[in-house]
Amino acid sequence: MSDLRLDTLPPAIPIFPLEGAVVLPRGNLPLNIFEPRYLDMVRDAVEGPGLIGMVQPREDGELYEVGGLGRIESCEETPDGRYEIILAGLMRFRIAEELTVMTSYRQVSAHYREFLGDLRTPTPLDATTRAALEQGLKLYLDEQGLSADWDAVTRSDDETMVNTLAAVCPFDPAEKQALVEAEDLPRRAALLEALMRFPGGDDAAGGRQVH
Repeated sequence: MSDLRLDTLPPAIPIFPLEGAVVLPRGNLPLNIFEPRYLDMVRDAVEGPGLIGMVQPREDGELYEVGGLGRIESCEETPDGRYEIILAGLMRFRIAEELTVMTSYRQVSAHYREFLGDLRTPTPLDATTRAALEQGLKLYLDEQGLSADWDAVTRSDDETMVNTLAAVCPFDPAEKQALVEAEDLPRRAALLEALMRFPGGDDAAGGRQVH
């Protein structure tokens, strides 16, 4: 992300509102695109800078203000006309306003300044936080009747672990949004651990996504 600076970030970006799908800085999000408007969006993005903003819809149909900006790292067209893409997370953005556009997909004016810290190497987790996160994951998997490759878990760096869990765990939209808006990696990890220890509870948060 060394090529990203405030003066190189686009003031307007296409957005993909998709419940439960988040992309965090230096994280990856696989997407299976088949709706015509989003096929248009991917084609236009590939012909340009390759940027797409992922945002979550609210229950009332409006959008959460903070989303994740991603760059298309790979894009393959399937025989039946879908696109299978991988978005690489760059940084977060705040929606200033939704734009009136001629495209079939939505676009917004985006502000980035408050999230410039996303471009820096994150503060690593201390040993206590990392251990609590791994323990929370064990409890969560046991509760869900799932298993994990613990060698891979213990080998993963802090940010990769947090980003992966934030993306794949089936938290509700408000919880996912809280993870997106967490100020930094240690706070996101603490929230993630709480969400896994208390799934669906009030204590925690005030595969491939398909669309």
